[in-house]
Amino acid sequence: MCGIVGVVSHAPVNQLIYDALLLLQHRGQDAAGIVTQQGRKFFMHKAKGMVRDVFRTRNMRALPGTCGLGQVRYPTAGNAYSEEEAQPFYVNAPFGLVMVHNGNLTNAKALKQELFQTDHRHINTESDSEVLLNVLAHELERVTRGVSLKPADVFEAVKGVHKRVKGSYAVIMLIAGHGLLAFRDPHGIRPLCFGQGAGGFMVASESVTLEGSGFDCVRDVTPGEAIFVDLEGNVHMQQCAEQIRHYPCVFEYVYLARPDSVLDGISVYQARLNMGQTLAQELVKHVDPKDIDVVIPIPESSRPSAMELAHRLGLLYREGFVKNRYVGRTFIMPGQSVRKKSVRQKLNVMASEFQGRSVLLVDDSIVRGTTSREIVQMARDAGARKVYLASAAPPVRYPNVYGIDMPTPQELVAHGRTIEEIRQIIGCDALIYQDVDAMKQTIGSLNPGLAGFDASCFDGIYVTGDITPEDIENLNQGRDQGSEEDSEDTSRLSLPNAQEN
Repeated sequence: MCGIVGVVSHAPVNQLIYDALLLLQHRGQDAAGIVTQQGRKFFMHKAKGMVRDVFRTRNMRALPGTCGLGQVRYPTAGNAYSEEEAQPFYVNAPFGLVMVHNGNLTNAKALKQELFQTDHRHINTESDSEVLLNVLAHELERVTRGVSLKPADVFEAVKGVHKRVKGSYAVIMLIAGHGLLAFRDPHGIRPLCFGQGAGGFMVASESVTLEGSGFDCVRDVTPGEAIFVDLEGNVHMQQCAEQIRHYPCVFEYVYLARPDSVLDGISVYQARLNMGQTLAQELVKHVDPKDIDVVIPIPESSRPSAMELAHRLGLLYREGFVKNRYVGRTFIMPGQSVRKKSVRQKLNVMASEFQGRSVLLVDDSIVRGTTSREIVQMARDAGARKVYLASAAPPVRYPNVYGIDMPTPQELVAHGRTIEEIRQIIGCDALIYQDVDAMKQTIGSLNPGLAGFDASCFDGIYVTGDITPEDIENLNQGRDQGSEEDSEDTSRLSLPNAQEN
């Protein structure tokens, strides 16, 4: 998961892209980068760190031009600690191409060999994004043969990418001297939306980025579609995939996206409210609401679900944790030890809301269990009589291969364990999870036009239909882990269904 943005304008775009990246900061905190184009020349600055730390006044002055790209990185493939894998990525032929990518290629290893042996292209990093850039560069070269570029050539090249590349990818690219290209994988797993304003055109991962930048969100880029905006501001669109099946990632609605975004026609905030309704229905099967004195959310993403649950059951809702906003999101911090250390730096309890009470804590999801265990203990230390824990999402039992940092089963507290075993590990008095089918139905009801959702981390069904336990093991080879305990063999992983649902 990363945040990406691209702009074609009539005015300088460096400040506009910087501001847009601030609106996408929640999608990645490892690195940030901006590239702009003036004439046929690219100007780029990228480095590890948060947006506000990567870009100084001198860097911004060195980014002239009226079109450009930006990315905030959250590494799920390659070397998480390598600055050279910060995006954007650049190749000089054909034309000169620079690209940002959100997602994860599931056949990157095979493509890398193919690029080297057949296409005679060199990949200099472990990043699947560089692989994707070179596949597209090869396809553009194949259809143009070095002559002038037409929109039809761009779309033909994207068709070639769809035929060769597997996995999830939302892509924005600048073609030197020609314009901006944006496209999405045929399943639409990762989000991408298109906007227009007085200043030109913008493409970004979330609608809130467009709105906060003064653009009107026109629509989502549809699965398999490519949009090409030339430097004169002419917009060309074409469906480039032979088969499309719209399965956006359900975890965007659970946790990743901002609540004020609308993704694929679904309000993220309303999705979380709906999840609170179904969670309330699940909770009464396990705990008598009369035994709960207060409902307390674990900031931030769980608030809508917690409020709706409390409302439905007639329970008291209170804020019991104060969040330090200057500490990053623990879920996307690399390394288990870093996550564990950051929990108490990130959250502090208001003891008056816990003292002598039976408390229901509501979280958006439980992935590794480390944060949940720490928070439950914090509630007990604050004087809670009982601590119940409810997850607005189902148990995360399976690795995610489409761009979310949960790729190895041993990292997942729910993998291979019963709810009771998880409860004992976390240390709460009762543990209530969302039902996976109820989650799909309640979010899907907000846009009946969707084919379904990628919920592979919950149900083990990989919508691209090409994932086996061996593939997951290969994807994890070379991944930069935080500790030696993350090296367990994945060959024993059992998937309920590796075919398309």
